[in-house]
Formats: sequence, structure tokens, C-alpha cells
Amino acid sequence: MKIYPIETGRIKLDGGAMFGVVPKTIWQRTNPADAHNRIEVSMRSLLIEDGERLLLIDTGIGNKQSESFFGHFDVSRDFSLERSLANYGFHKDDITDVFLTHLHFDHCGGCIEWNATKTFFQPAFKNARFWSNKEHWKWATEPNSREKASFLSENILPIQESGQLNFVEVNDENYLKNTALGFEIFTVDGHTEKQMLPHIRYKGKTIVFVADLLPTIGHIPLPYVMSYDTRPLLTMQEKELFLREAVAQEYLLFLEHDASNELCTIKQTDKGFRLKETFSFKDQFTI
Repeated sequence: MKIYPIETGRIKLDGGAMFGVVPKTIWQRTNPADAHNRIEVSMRSLLIEDGERLLLIDTGIGNKQSESFFGHFDVSRDFSLERSLANYGFHKDDITDVFLTHLHFDHCGGCIEWNATKTFFQPAFKNARFWSNKEHWKWATEPNSREKASFLSENILPIQESGQLNFVEVNDENYLKNTALGFEIFTVDGHTEKQMLPHIRYKGKTIVFVADLLPTIGHIPLPYVMSYDTRPLLTMQEKELFLREAVAQEYLLFLEHDASNELCTIKQTDKGFRLKETFSFKDQFTI
């Protein structure tokens, strides 16, 4: 098995929304804001090469939205999914599986693209199976008013229409063991219904793709919860459960949204959970 970090692009989001009730004087120490109070956010995917399987976790925002949409989030063109794949010798057509932690636009927008004449949408990964779960799919296709702006039908419905959609079976337990995808999954409901966090065994370590349970190192303390979360008190409970295990099992946390840090570890102190160390993927593993 080989694993590669894939930079799909960066956007800017309102710092207050990203940190909820935490004052700016505190959160800007780790996540400095621009003149419009926005912080830089990465959309970092993870590529797993395992035998004949080439699996991509999340796909970033994509490139099919309008310029006004991209302008609202100040989307950076310094990175792209295609260029990042090419850096490791891969193409989108090589991808066999796309695993989606959840269906907010900054996580699944890259799944679907315009055709050459911009007359219809098509899968960007024509040879891949797309993986979600039934509970989250229903949540995303019948959205509540709070999340409706994050669940864009053009990102989601064409996946099902393509016939390439598959569902991971989830249950009432937090963990899904021994999945057919080759990794375990931890499900959480605070940010959105049945968000899925892969746990990947790699070179003697466990890498956890933490998605929106822990967007950046600035979100490690339990009360540091996004205003985007639908159930913030539940997020705090889920974070505590997960971070206790992350400390005990010495997990490496893969940060999807931290613009400066790819991996980190956590420690528990008398003041609560805190950052232990940060790592670049290249320094931690030979790619």
C-alpha cells in the first residue's frame, strides 16, 4: 500500500463561522484572518494505492460552479486535483473508488464535471465507484434549511444517475469494522448526519482522515466547534470520545482543512486536549 496527500485547492471561509463562540482574539492565533475576517482553508484529499485499487477520499470543490460562486469563497487556483494526481503519475481515469466523508460542496464538488460542450454533468471519475451511506444520502438529498446551501444538487444527483453510486452499511455503533474498502470507519453526527471518518493502517501507524470533526489544529480544544455544525453539543461529545482514543492509540490525524499542517498528533493535559506535534506527510512517510 502507498498513500499520497492530494491538494485539490483552497478557499476562504469566515473565521467566526469556523470557530463558533470562540472569540477572534483566541482563534486568530492559529488561524489568522484576512481583512474580510476570512481564514484560509485547504481541501486536502487522500489517495490510497492498494494493489489494483486506487481510492480517493473526498474530491474538493471542483471546477463547474460559476465565477461568482468561486469569488464568494476566494477559491485559489494554485492547486488542483488533476495536477496533484499527475504529480504522482495518476489521472482521474485511474481512480477505482471515491469515498466521500460527506456531501457538502467542498468535499464532493470534484465528483461531477461539465461535459466538453457544457450541456450536461458527468462523473469526473468515469471508472470509479462512489461511496456514501444511505442515511447521509437521504439527509443530503432532502436537506434541512440550515444545510441546504451546502448540499448542491448538481454535485450529488448526477452521482446516482450515473449508476456508479454505492453505499457503505452503517449501524448504531460508532465504528464499522472490516469494511470492503480496506479500512475501518468512525461515524459522527454532530457536523452532519453520518459523516464517515476512515481509519487507515499504514506502515505500523493508524492515519485517521478527520474531515470536519477536526478541521484544523485550531479546533482541537473541545469547545472549539464550527457554527456550521448542525448539533454542536453532540460534536463536542464525539470529539471527546474520538480524541481520547486518538491519544491512547497514538493516531496520526490527517487534516483536510488545515492550510499549514497535513498531519498532527494529540496529547491530553490538565487543561484538556492539546496539540502534541505536527508533521508533513513527506517527512513522516517516504512517498
